[in-house]
Amino acid sequence: MLYVNLFRRALAAGGSAFALSATLAVPALAQSAVPTATAGDAGIDPAVTSATATPDQASALDQRDAAGQDVVVTGSRIDRAGFDAPTPTLRVTATDLSVGGRPNVAAALNDLPQFRATTSAQTTGTNTGAGTAPVDLRGLGTSRTLVLLDGRRFASDNDLNTIPTVLIKSVDVVTGGASAAWGSGAVAGVVNVSIDDRFNGLRLGAQAGISSFGDAAERRFEGAFGAEFAGGRGHVLVGGEYLDNDGVVPKVSRPRIGRWATVADGAGRFVLAPDVGFSNAAYGGLIMSGVLAGNAFNSDGTLRRFDGGTVRGTNSIGGEGPSNDDLSPLVTPQRRYNGLARVSYELSDAVKATAEVRHSRMYNDYIWFGDHNRSSATSGLRIGSDNAFLPAAVREQMAAAGQTSFFLGRFNNDFAYSTIDFERETTQATLALDGTIGTRLRWSAYYTHGAFQNNIDTPGFILTQNYAQAVDSIVSPTTGQPICRVALTDPGTACVPINLFGEGAPSAAAAAYVTGTPMSRSTTKLDVTGFSLRGEPFALPAGDVSFAAGFEARKEQIDTRVGALDLARAFTSFSFSPLAGAFTVKEAFGELLVPVIHDTPLLRRLELNGAVRVSDYSTTGSIWSYKLGGTNEFFPGLRGRATYSRDIRSASLSELFTQSTIGYNNLTDPQTGQSVYVQNIGGGNVALRPEVANTFTGGVTWSPGSVAGLNLTVDYYDIRIDDVITTIAPQDLVTRCFAGNLDLCSRIDRDAAGTLVRTRSTFVNLSQYKTNGIDAELSYLLPLSRLGVDSGGRLRFRLLGTWVDGLSTDDGVSQIEYVRSQGYSFGLGVPKWRVNGAIGYDDKTYSAELRARYISPGEYNLTQDITNGHIGAYTYVDLQLAARIPVTSGPSLEVYANASNLFDKAPPVGSLYSPYYDVIGRYVTVGARVRF
Repeated sequence: MLYVNLFRRALAAGGSAFALSATLAVPALAQSAVPTATAGDAGIDPAVTSATATPDQASALDQRDAAGQDVVVTGSRIDRAGFDAPTPTLRVTATDLSVGGRPNVAAALNDLPQFRATTSAQTTGTNTGAGTAPVDLRGLGTSRTLVLLDGRRFASDNDLNTIPTVLIKSVDVVTGGASAAWGSGAVAGVVNVSIDDRFNGLRLGAQAGISSFGDAAERRFEGAFGAEFAGGRGHVLVGGEYLDNDGVVPKVSRPRIGRWATVADGAGRFVLAPDVGFSNAAYGGLIMSGVLAGNAFNSDGTLRRFDGGTVRGTNSIGGEGPSNDDLSPLVTPQRRYNGLARVSYELSDAVKATAEVRHSRMYNDYIWFGDHNRSSATSGLRIGSDNAFLPAAVREQMAAAGQTSFFLGRFNNDFAYSTIDFERETTQATLALDGTIGTRLRWSAYYTHGAFQNNIDTPGFILTQNYAQAVDSIVSPTTGQPICRVALTDPGTACVPINLFGEGAPSAAAAAYVTGTPMSRSTTKLDVTGFSLRGEPFALPAGDVSFAAGFEARKEQIDTRVGALDLARAFTSFSFSPLAGAFTVKEAFGELLVPVIHDTPLLRRLELNGAVRVSDYSTTGSIWSYKLGGTNEFFPGLRGRATYSRDIRSASLSELFTQSTIGYNNLTDPQTGQSVYVQNIGGGNVALRPEVANTFTGGVTWSPGSVAGLNLTVDYYDIRIDDVITTIAPQDLVTRCFAGNLDLCSRIDRDAAGTLVRTRSTFVNLSQYKTNGIDAELSYLLPLSRLGVDSGGRLRFRLLGTWVDGLSTDDGVSQIEYVRSQGYSFGLGVPKWRVNGAIGYDDKTYSAELRARYISPGEYNLTQDITNGHIGAYTYVDLQLAARIPVTSGPSLEVYANASNLFDKAPPVGSLYSPYYDVIGRYVTVGARVRF
């Protein structure tokens, strides 16, 4: 069955039907009287879709969809044509998704004000989830946005990279809680991706892109084929794409990004500073203690005075302090292919069967981050004066000072700088049956099985024991050659001594001995089955009563196996953890739509809608979710809607079962006023309680008959989540501890001098997470014929904005507000305002769209006192041009070009991993599509 949103309007103007633009995403809100014409009645090819329609065809397409059979509204289980769901819903067409030439659906959706690009190629450059593409509504976290493919859950952690963009007809976004309709995870809303299963013909396309810096080069190829068989009773659809994007490497290729960091300003506050490196490590090694402290080793083993610039804690501003930014990626390189095949067949006039297989693979191998020795004057990597490789001049000066050892800080780019070799492979198969019982009941049943494999190798991390033995080298008393000290008591040891004095000094054999490869092999499986019955069993004076009821069962399981060295915790700074666990859930749901009043003053069409769902989890037991809502037409074209829902989310597999993980962060310590580089330990928690959210939305839609083509919507939302399942960002952990949360202080380790050395940010239940604000949209479609221009063209205008009043977390002791805290990528910050404005034109041959994306002023990080943290308002401009080359017979050809960030606006300083600001620069793509 086709899961699409039917909230399209067909407004009457001068007795003729009004045609919605195929390239303008009009909010899927309400429906007026809709003609019952079909595509065939309009004389158009049934294979034409909203993404390929000419202006004349668009009206017929809207009518065809409005009069279509088996339709489900994304925000509801009710599938009655013309149903106005009380939950706000936004439709994004395939053409909308193409503006800016984004590499995947998630990146295109992140341009919209309702989304936060929490996880993207730009925000996960050195993360094990690099390159994945889920979406995050409201900035409440990717796990609180439920993503569906044609109304069904899919494997791969909602990674939209796995869906062929060429086959997508539209994306419906429910911007309110929908757990009663769709189950756990829909706390912030639902994103439903609809496949164009009516496509007929053959379409091929190619695209290439590059940034204004000459990097991030992209190659993309796509194809789709659809055809009917068995006299129209069956239909086959096949499509896929291949993408190869070089990403942006390294971070310092962008002057406002690489080597910027928050450091202490020396006066009790903090500052965003450029050219920040390590003050306690150097290329080739830096002596941190003793008579030679402050000297670094040259490549030939001689010493130079280390230029440490201005030292702020463990960081230096200016000078020659090294940084991972010199080598690590800013935007993750991506390489992937995906494909989908679907066959449907009408077994009888009342039953239709559909079989679908989807497969995708994403893979790459690129430089990641280094495993360094960052020492101090009192701790770190100790070097003895009898070290076999220590230059004689250094040994003599130590002897003269009576010094037997020193601590060495070393940037190990020449032997311990890891790469990440990852492969993510997803395969999912679905079998579905859809049918009718008489003329008033419809049913659906399906089963789907999916497997997601995530395999990662990260060679180049230091093995603790091997490294310690290799560093502790001496001159052999028998051969006069360097050996490991352990060889004196274990002559059969495989230990290879390592020379650390000077960049390039370590031998290949020593590097191989002291480093290893953390590795992970993970398989996640999803099995889902469900049945639903829907229809209009009887009528009331105000109209048909509609219902939907059904059940679903789901099993999710994960098995992550790691290498023997990971299990043994053999690595110093990074290792993978095994993960194994599963849960099952059985659910039953029901929904009812009751028309109450019809055709009375101010209550022209009053309908009440309610839904309830019970979910029984094997991990946390049973929990209820529900929804109550209503819609009403006050005047012709003016409608109101409101809904209140109780939404739930049970903990995911990773939140429950992940074992210990290790990472590193630059933190500013409010207790000492210093900026430090700190280890963070993460992990799961099997004692997590389910989240419970209470959501209210209320708004109006206005489509005045006197101004055909004008549409206005305004919706208020208020979401409060209790028992929030989250990991606390390391910086927030330290800040909350300083604010008095003693429980969180227990998750922080300091050394004897009071310096931060470790944070533990495992999953926990916090007290509360809440947000509220307003979404609004104004759109207008103007056929040029109204202006007396007989060109068949039309102008499109659209303004879409979100105002966030508040977004805060409460741990039971202190509350942190994140609105306007929009520069620090590891926090939860959102801008106060985000607004998109677009002007477009299209006719049978040409189309163009100019779009502006506005981000209101804010601060880099409101949880810190940063002297230069203010970020001014930002506006990005995107341009899309396309031309269809008319052909009297044979294939049709379309050529197009996109320019994202047309004026090459530089990002705010320090916006590394930013979810809002463009760090790539102007990006131009050109492409062509041919259709047979």
